[in-house]
Amino acid sequence: MLVELKKLIEANPLFRDKLQFPNLKNSRLRTLINQSLNWQHQLCKNPRPNPDIKTLFVDHTCGQPNGARAPSPANNPLLGSLPKAGVFPPLGAHGPFQPTPAPVPTPLAGWMSNPPTVTHPAVSGGAIGLGSPSIPAAALKHPRTPPTNPSVDYPSGDSDHLSKRTRPIGISDEINLPVNVLPVSFTGHSHSHSHSQAFSTPEDLPKTVTRTLNQGSSPMSMDFHPVQQTLLLVGTNVGDIGLWEVGSRERLVLRNFKVWDLGACSMPLQAALVKDPGVSVNRVIWSPDGSLFGVAYSRHIVQIYSYHGGDEVRQHLEIDAHVGGVNDIAFSHPNKQLCVITCGDDKTIKVWDATNGAKQYIFEGHEAPVYSVCPHHKENIQFIFSTALDGKIKAWLYDNLGSRVDYEAPGRWCTTMAYSADGTRLFSCGTSKDGESFIVEWNESEGAVKRTYQGFRKRSLGVVQFDTTKNRFLAAGDDFSIKFWDMDNVQLLTSIDADGGLPASPRIRFNKDGCLLAVSTNDNGIKILATSDGIRLLRTFENLSYDASRTSENSKPTISPISAAAAAAATSAGLADRAASMVSIPGMNGDVRSLADVKPRITEESNDKSKVWKLTELSEPNQCRSLRLPENLRATKISRLIFTNSGNAILALASNAIHLLWKWQRTERNSSGKATASVAPQLWQPPSGIMMTNDVTDSNPEEAVPCFALSKNDSYVMSASGGKISLFNMMTFKTMATFMPPPPAATFLAFHPQDNNIIAIGMDDSSIQIYNVRVDEVKSKLKGHSKRITGLAFSHALNVLVSSGADSQLCVWSSDGWEKQKNRFLQIPTGRTPTAQSDTRVQFHQDQIHFLVVHETQLAIFETTKLECVKQWVPRESSAPITHATFSCDSQLVYACFLDATVCVFSAANLKLRCRINPSAYLPAGVSSSNVHPLVIAAHPQEPNEFALGLSDGGVHVFEPLESEGKWGVPPPVDNGSTSSMPATPPVGGSGSDQAQR
Repeated sequence: MLVELKKLIEANPLFRDKLQFPNLKNSRLRTLINQSLNWQHQLCKNPRPNPDIKTLFVDHTCGQPNGARAPSPANNPLLGSLPKAGVFPPLGAHGPFQPTPAPVPTPLAGWMSNPPTVTHPAVSGGAIGLGSPSIPAAALKHPRTPPTNPSVDYPSGDSDHLSKRTRPIGISDEINLPVNVLPVSFTGHSHSHSHSQAFSTPEDLPKTVTRTLNQGSSPMSMDFHPVQQTLLLVGTNVGDIGLWEVGSRERLVLRNFKVWDLGACSMPLQAALVKDPGVSVNRVIWSPDGSLFGVAYSRHIVQIYSYHGGDEVRQHLEIDAHVGGVNDIAFSHPNKQLCVITCGDDKTIKVWDATNGAKQYIFEGHEAPVYSVCPHHKENIQFIFSTALDGKIKAWLYDNLGSRVDYEAPGRWCTTMAYSADGTRLFSCGTSKDGESFIVEWNESEGAVKRTYQGFRKRSLGVVQFDTTKNRFLAAGDDFSIKFWDMDNVQLLTSIDADGGLPASPRIRFNKDGCLLAVSTNDNGIKILATSDGIRLLRTFENLSYDASRTSENSKPTISPISAAAAAAATSAGLADRAASMVSIPGMNGDVRSLADVKPRITEESNDKSKVWKLTELSEPNQCRSLRLPENLRATKISRLIFTNSGNAILALASNAIHLLWKWQRTERNSSGKATASVAPQLWQPPSGIMMTNDVTDSNPEEAVPCFALSKNDSYVMSASGGKISLFNMMTFKTMATFMPPPPAATFLAFHPQDNNIIAIGMDDSSIQIYNVRVDEVKSKLKGHSKRITGLAFSHALNVLVSSGADSQLCVWSSDGWEKQKNRFLQIPTGRTPTAQSDTRVQFHQDQIHFLVVHETQLAIFETTKLECVKQWVPRESSAPITHATFSCDSQLVYACFLDATVCVFSAANLKLRCRINPSAYLPAGVSSSNVHPLVIAAHPQEPNEFALGLSDGGVHVFEPLESEGKWGVPPPVDNGSTSSMPATPPVGGSGSDQAQR
């Protein structure tokens, strides 16, 4: 056929002797046809999992008889009969036509048929369903340009098919693939081979021993708190539970093992405990929001504690879970309900309600004790991998239909599994009975080992534990050391002995950011290893001393309807704030004095007048580090501002619709390459010299409401300045697409946290449109506001969208069905009349349960589920309005800027003012604060004490505290002896002293 085609082309006199024909493989035509079919199917209004393609000569569309059909059990191993063990027939890289996710919430065709972005040069090979499909269309994968050829811009934008409609586009995880689909993205970074993240060098590994803690018994399992990343939970071989604040080296909690309710336990457990009371901890783990932690013991039971911040740990649930040992425990969110998953010696996996301990599922099918569980989700499919001591790996959905897969784990004995932080890559680590250890990466859709990492000791002494970090590195405890691998290289990257004293197979655990690594030692201790970022993190906690004995029981507030996670965050905010070794406080005459060891705690000396708290006020340029970024004469006022997620650049949108991007480079003065006020960045443009400029309407762009949103991997920015919405490639500045011409004009944009294909678009006609980029279609239109939308924020934990408008109204929408759940109007303080253009902004706290509301008349913290205001701060009547505010990246601080060019820093836990930066500290002497003021403020994504201002004169300033200070001021003393909770009923306005300070 190719030969005939060649003859046909050469017969055309226009082409004769002018074309060079490449050498084509026989499979090339099949590949091209597959790509064509896939692209057609992308453009289907109702794409079905198994499309019926009859011809290539007309555009294909899927009909929709009686609604969208679910995939048939015949070709869906998730729903159908069990595949035979070990049978995973490869369909080949050019297998026929592989599916795209159906737009209906049915299980995907085949076992997880939306796999991670292909990172090797395969064109259409992808997710293969397990078992033999009865029809050759078992799985659907989006065609992608091979990353090895970044110059290919496939499919071409000038095809007839594309130009017929407003170009449906999508965003891939790869910067060089401006093609058709946004893969489902999880938090974290892409693992593409263009390693733009600053993670690729071993310097990013925690190798410096910074703390040595003595637990008193041998650590068996450790886990860092997901939010307060210096809190370490430890379980030991004698059943003890320890909770450490590793920054201050202080053990906050020590609980010895005891059964809470022996009478409720089974008779076999009671008998076993009488015979031998010795119990070991097999696993400790935090819940995703850090409000609970679970402990799996070597005897029958699981204990779940609730954590309320500081040293406050309460008994929550005790479950007699398994006969024999409970070998592993995990938390999961199937059906949006927090569950506890356990496995044990009785060969079962069980799922329990985390609220009341009710058993929801029991999975039977393993023929040996179950050693570990690994819950995960892909799109809307929730599943659990499990491993047993006979080396079998099985996968379960939350139903009672049995295991979906049957893999063999290398080593065939003790195996644990873990995903990379972004949820796209699956690894396992196992040790055989002979001591041979393996770490492998899996092709999860085929049940095949993708790569096996080298470098283990020939005979490991004990079961090797492993962990993953930053989507880049693997670590394992082996041969009296910690060994590290780059995920993309099977050769050992490096090995460290942490200054000696490690057991043969040390227990290890990274914190969430990968800047700290806990390692068990021989002498019942724990060593904390840190990167340079980790050392800085620990330094902020250096002088913290949580003295529980000095806080009387009755002074602790009750935890009202606020979640324990928020309480934990708030408490740790309070704790962190206490670490203040040398705090500079300006005196009345403007000189800066140092007060040694200011610790605003409730102590016996609290009435000592020499330690009266003062607001830190900065009025001189030498009192903080600030940097005005290099100017661009075309910039007018800065309307929107954001740090990139990588933390090494700042993106601004000016009111003239032009984007400005400043990038920091790695230098001797700035080894991390992160944004900083100490080193000037470069105002960056691609070699082509083009600018990212938004479409504008005929009217004055200065009057438009600008808005933008940045994709998680910093590859794309979606932006509007009153005209169409534009999608820009951040590497090339090229406009990839424009859509949604006004009216109405877009006034706020937000990416869906789980699917970059879905965008929430706030409009100036007060509606919110839920738009699917890939199919170029508005899926829902939300109506509830009466004026333009000024803020949108998603909570992936609660599956809601919170919106705010110029009508001073807040609305909560379900992000599943998009129905409105609650709405509330802001209470405008008496005596304040907001301007007609007054914006209301919203931003979620790190706990994903509370959110910050910013209005020119107030700052407020709301609890989402009840939509109740739990904290409020109101500037006094005579002071300037608030122009913008934001949480710091760890949600411990709130930065706010005002129309008089003042910047204030608040403790987020209680919205109390702790530091004020006056205009004279950063504006040049000749510039009046009545003419120039900040319009927008942005927080650095990794450095909690760094923020940036966008000014009305087009300037952008970056701020950091002096290195000698390390933070912004000192938190004010706490009213009731604890910051562990936000009060349930807010005061009307801030405290009197706060109001006086403004």
